Amino acid sequence: MFETDRRVVALGIARMADAVGNSFLIVVLPLYVASGAVTGEAFGFTEAFVSGLVLALFGLVSSVVQPIAGRLSDRAGKRKLFVIVGLSILALTDVAFSIAGSYVSLMFIRMVQGVAAALTITASIALVNELSASKNRGGNMGIYNAFRLTGFGAGPLAAGIIVEGGPYQLPIGNDIQLSGFHAAFATAAFAALVSILLVHVLVSDPEETAPTSDDVALAIRDPTSRHLLDPIFTLGLATLAMSTCIALLAPIQPEVNNRLGQGPILFSIQFAAFIGALAVTQPIVGSVSDRVGRRLFIIAGLAFLIPTTLVQGVVVEPWQMIVARILQGVSGAMVFAPALALAGDLAQKGQSGAQLSVLTVAFGLGISFGQLASGFLIRYGFITPFAFGGALATIGVVLVSTQVEEPTSKSTVSTTD
Repeated sequence: MFETDRRVVALGIARMADAVGNSFLIVVLPLYVASGAVTGEAFGFTEAFVSGLVLALFGLVSSVVQPIAGRLSDRAGKRKLFVIVGLSILALTDVAFSIAGSYVSLMFIRMVQGVAAALTITASIALVNELSASKNRGGNMGIYNAFRLTGFGAGPLAAGIIVEGGPYQLPIGNDIQLSGFHAAFATAAFAALVSILLVHVLVSDPEETAPTSDDVALAIRDPTSRHLLDPIFTLGLATLAMSTCIALLAPIQPEVNNRLGQGPILFSIQFAAFIGALAVTQPIVGSVSDRVGRRLFIIAGLAFLIPTTLVQGVVVEPWQMIVARILQGVSGAMVFAPALALAGDLAQKGQSGAQLSVLTVAFGLGISFGQLASGFLIRYGFITPFAFGGALATIGVVLVSTQVEEPTSKSTVSTTD
């Protein structure tokens, strides 16, 4: 499978199970807030903004913790352990949503989940990078992300079905029922447990992975002075622009459904359409980038993001949104896998956890930023959030075009090869 290490495939399958449960929350939490099941002080904000804030806290906290988590896993040299600990915390917090009855408690749980995700994300990406060589790193990143995103795309569709199908009669008593929301939370926790089992049984740290005591090599300015910005940092900015674009839709679900005359299931299909296109395209793009170079794909993907994001603000039919999301998924695939692979090529030995966290942090920040921006900007017109995303993608094209180059010699690529 694209010359992929079987442990990369196993890790991708394990993260697919986890992603199913985690992505439930993107659809379920805004509906949970809107249902009236959550009470308490809304801090004077609109319902759409509170939903965006609850969703965004996950990425914000995760982004703050990821560099620390990546550095700790570098020093420990134990990637698998960090993945399992993070997944265990996610399983517990998924259950906790069932007893959360206030906005404050929802926010606290999402913050804890952000810490858990930081442990899992940085260790997983570092593990994939260390199991790869330059000749297959793009394909490996694509395969890993394809499995993970397949789960992420299937989750919202399943969540919409589960929520609409509730309440459910439990077999332990005639008068005991489980609401659609609680059923979704329980399913998310079960998916995390399945993921823990798969990682424990099928995944192992590479033999050459060892603890490091080197100083962390993170920079904003280019240490070689060839460009203004460090290339890995620039790839992080490009990733932030991409993830902001893809996150604009989720927090304005009620507005989207009203505009298009649809319900939660069609919205879930639209959300999943993007993820499906991203998952299918990434292994192909990643594998081709191993042979022809990564920078061209990143620039082209960012350029394609501009129209595919903007058009979502003008569609008037559900099928048009589905098509737009598919095309946006192809655009995102052209950015994500090649950017991770190029950062892996540039990462120093023993620094994968910390240096690749620049991109994973940027991805999480972009998701949170997009959710917050969309919840705020929607008041200025339906097209406004999507125009904002298109502008960020334009900036990304300029940055990668001027600040990033392909490695020119083996001395400049990752010594994990």
